[in-house]
This record gives sequence, structure tokens and C-alpha cells, in this order.
Amino acid sequence: MTRAIIAAADWTLGVETAAGAPTGIYSAVCLACGAQAQPTDNERLPVEVWALKHTGRNPTHRQFKATAENFWRVTPAEDNPYRASDAQTPT
Repeated sequence: MTRAIIAAADWTLGVETAAGAPTGIYSAVCLACGAQAQPTDNERLPVEVWALKHTGRNPTHRQFKATAENFWRVTPAEDNPYRASDAQTPT
């Protein structure tokens, strides 16, 4: 096996596009009582509706911590030596 250290190589950071990878996972927590919305993949609307309904049932609960998780992938740029080996390796 040959090992090499690449002193400088360009990489690209982008959105993860692998099969089954969500574009985002959304959730929220009520800061008054700690109740949590069920996390959802790819859609934040159900979490927003949950927060509105939670406040409707608990009028003094008006602050939420909203969380959105996104997934990234780093790939070799055109001039990066790893680009050729990545083309042969399934992700």
C-alpha cells in the first residue's frame, strides 16, 4: 500500500445528496415546560404547527428553541488527486 501526504488540495463543501439523506431534520422545544415536538425529516411545517397548537393549549408558553439539522458532504474538487479514486469508490 502506498501512502502519501497531500500538502494542499481543494475540497468542496455541499449538501449531502446520498440516497435517503434528509435535506433537514426539524424540531422544537418549549422553553416554558420542556415539551418537545416530534422531529420531522425534510419539512418544518409540522413542527411550526405543533408550536402554535402548544401555545394555543398553554397561552403563557410562547418561546421555543427551534433546531434545524442539515447534512453536508465534502468532495474532492476538480484538481484534487482524490477525485479519481472517489469516482471508483461507491459512497
